[in-house]
Amino acid sequence: MKKITLNVEGMSCSHCVKAVKDAVAALDGVAEVEVDLKGKTATVEYNAEEIKPERIQEAIEEEGYDVE
Repeated sequence: MKKITLNVEGMSCSHCVKAVKDAVAALDGVAEVEVDLKGKTATVEYNAEEIKPERIQEAIEEEGYDVE
């Protein structure tokens, strides 16, 4: 398993946190997702053989948030 932390801009409430968490958790290969509203980050543990970090970033962006 690998772990990455992405900076997520545009989150302002618990609904935003849930949207990001649900979108990433639904991806095949993702084991765990932690979203920090104050820190504006999403930390994702994933199986590198099943999913690429770019796909995780795309899922967050599809929810309307910017990933830096």
